[in-house]
Amino acid sequence: MVTRTESDRTVAAEVAASVTDPELPMLTLADLGVLREVVVTGVGAVVVTITPTYSGCPALAEMRAELHHRLTRAGYDDVRIRTELSPPWSSSWITERGRRKLAEHGIHPPDDRAGPPTASGGPVPLTLGPPRRTVHCPRCDSAATERTSEFSATACKALYRCLDCREPFEYFKEI
Repeated sequence: MVTRTESDRTVAAEVAASVTDPELPMLTLADLGVLREVVVTGVGAVVVTITPTYSGCPALAEMRAELHHRLTRAGYDDVRIRTELSPPWSSSWITERGRRKLAEHGIHPPDDRAGPPTASGGPVPLTLGPPRRTVHCPRCDSAATERTSEFSATACKALYRCLDCREPFEYFKEI
């Protein structure tokens, strides 16, 4: 038997998970790994915890507003949005579905899949030169690509160009 609290939590979680990222509208906050937790604290009361992709993310206010708006429309009168910065968001939190959606929209997904960072941090890899990454074109899958700008429309993406099909594309950076 499903209790009212379990049913409320399921509805609240589904509503929160359906909110899209304002900068990457093909991804939900759940796809992006920004949505951390949804807790129903009482009748009509919910607390949603999110972790932005970085602490200065300009889309954070819009994410919070949209979560509040959608949950209020779903019948939750007391909606609180918590921003949690520890552990920091990692591009490894992007779901497989999110990675597929990025590629379908011409954005090369990040290559890291080591899993979320631990609270203790763990070892940090040391490189003595610039990181070397092979970025495949999301349109023709060619590895013959070049970075044209470290930043694209948002700070979390870089701009690349395919040397084979000559098309520009964005690369979602590893964090």
